[in-house]
Amino acid sequence: MSTSWFDPVIFSLGPLQVRWYGLMYVIGFVIGGQLLKIMCKEGYSKISVEKIDSFITYLIIGMFIGARLTYVFVYNWEYYSQNLNELLAVWKGGLSFHGALIGMVAALVLFARKNKLKFFEVSDILAVGVGPGLFFGRIGNFINGELWGRASNVPWAMVFPDAGPYPRHPSQLYEAVLEGLVLFLVLWFSHKRFRFYGIASGAFLLMYGTFRFVIEFFREPDSQLGFFFGGLTMGQILCFLMIMAGALFIRAALKKKIVITCH
Repeated sequence: MSTSWFDPVIFSLGPLQVRWYGLMYVIGFVIGGQLLKIMCKEGYSKISVEKIDSFITYLIIGMFIGARLTYVFVYNWEYYSQNLNELLAVWKGGLSFHGALIGMVAALVLFARKNKLKFFEVSDILAVGVGPGLFFGRIGNFINGELWGRASNVPWAMVFPDAGPYPRHPSQLYEAVLEGLVLFLVLWFSHKRFRFYGIASGAFLLMYGTFRFVIEFFREPDSQLGFFFGGLTMGQILCFLMIMAGALFIRAALKKKIVITCH
């Protein structure tokens, strides 16, 4: 059992602080961007390599707006309604993955329309390449000492700052491994076998939703929300919707049959 913790601040220059949390997101986006460019060069996507940086910009803006708004208004409005000065304090944490996903989908739709591409032609490349961002994002949560797990006596349990004296599951690391690393490896090494656009997007939603649904049993629910329907967390409810959406995506892909030309 570990009781020590990381300093979330890498270094400070006067009032300016450079935090591990932000650095993890930067690393995730840089690696993800390079993966997208590789897939474009392979012909997996109809997006030109020159437009990937623009696509990443769309995604970053959509992600932060969606993630922050969802966390503030869905997960913790009771707190932020009394602390309006902290609405934009994202460096303290407080980003919702499901909100980030909604924001990125909105950004994806705008990018696809501007470049006259079909939704699945854009969403599939994101589904395959987003894994590193998810991995490093959860590492950032871990270093920040937030989104901790439920109390446990397993040998690797940790005492998190601001989480009381009891050791807990490092659920952020469970998420980093399953939702980030494992999900990425599965899609990266199988995406070329998919015949139609939309399969990768559906597979991502199905697998992420399933992994996250299971991990929620080890993750402490948001104190301001608690449990719903006799024991489900808000995260599990949203993941159930993700799983349903993934199945619908795959069904639509098999119906539309937009062939991936690099095959």
